[in-house]
Amino acid sequence: MRGGGRAARWLRRGLWVAAVSLGPCGIAALAQAPASVSISEAQAVTQAATRRSNAWEGPTSGPRAQAGKTISLVVDDLRNGGILGVAQGVREAAREIGWNVKLFDAGGTPAGRNDAFADALAARHDGLILLGSDASDSRDALARFAARGVPIVGWHVGPKPGPVPGTPVAMNVTTEPAEVARVTALSAIADSNGKAGVVIFTDSRFGIALAKSGMMATLVRACTGCELLEVRDVPISESAARMPIVTKELLAKYGSRWTHALAINDIYFDYAVPVLTVAGVPAGRLRLVSAGDGSAPAFLRIRARSYQTGTVAEPLNLQGWQTVDELNRLFAGQPTSQFIAPVHLVTSENIEPDVGPAWVYDPANGYREAYRRIWRGR
Repeated sequence: MRGGGRAARWLRRGLWVAAVSLGPCGIAALAQAPASVSISEAQAVTQAATRRSNAWEGPTSGPRAQAGKTISLVVDDLRNGGILGVAQGVREAAREIGWNVKLFDAGGTPAGRNDAFADALAARHDGLILLGSDASDSRDALARFAARGVPIVGWHVGPKPGPVPGTPVAMNVTTEPAEVARVTALSAIADSNGKAGVVIFTDSRFGIALAKSGMMATLVRACTGCELLEVRDVPISESAARMPIVTKELLAKYGSRWTHALAINDIYFDYAVPVLTVAGVPAGRLRLVSAGDGSAPAFLRIRARSYQTGTVAEPLNLQGWQTVDELNRLFAGQPTSQFIAPVHLVTSENIEPDVGPAWVYDPANGYREAYRRIWRGR
């Protein structure tokens, strides 16, 4: 792999922070990344990730619905399609279980986050669901909820599934970031026949983002015919303002060497694609793959074969239901389910059966009925 000094420095920083953020499991995951990646392996992983699974692999038992609860739903930024999708799932599941939900939107800023936490704390609700904000950065605010005995569940609030160490978050609902990153990077390697020139977009404010970008960078480096051009740090909340400028800069800097862009979230491509179109870059020359979360604009681009070729789409509505179920288990004094949804890659080949008229990836695996049965004690 070729690459400049700045790219190398970014890579070393990204891998180090990702490993520290992930803890022992993250260090092990990075250490287990292969020294080399074959095209046949990349193709096999990609094919497996695109297969449909209609079987429910989550919990089938648990406590009955704990009635009459009111929940604070603190979201980092509703402009993020992943957060919006999970929030909609939370509301849907809350109606089913019989809870009330109050939304507090931080708007993607530290000041907004502080205000959202303060307002939610003042509301004195029974439980807290946190979407998209790094729990470790918010540990002081979360500790105030925990001091009142308020159980906390999150989505994408830490670098791996399960409890978030050093915080009162009992369960971080997410797919396995290392596997998401692996599928994303290997799909680009397979697509390029092992000759990808890659730029990776990440957000260094979040451990889960650095975990993904660090693993993707490791795998691109392991592809002997690939070139890691750069790992670029662009805050998701600033993507609308910065991505048009960044995209122009990268086009001028790398030209035809830049064949693939990988990102930790679809939102980066919302603002890159218009620039690529105006610049006259052929859709087949520069191809975009996202390591989350499966937004409606991403699905539109994939279906139209407009630059974006894939997204590792999280089952956002399902994960909203899961956060409600995990919180219900905590209300009942029971442990969380520790369920991790399987990784799935949506491409132009499988988008028709995978994505319905609502433009969401909502697997037909019976998760709603499975949770209803649990909550009804059946």
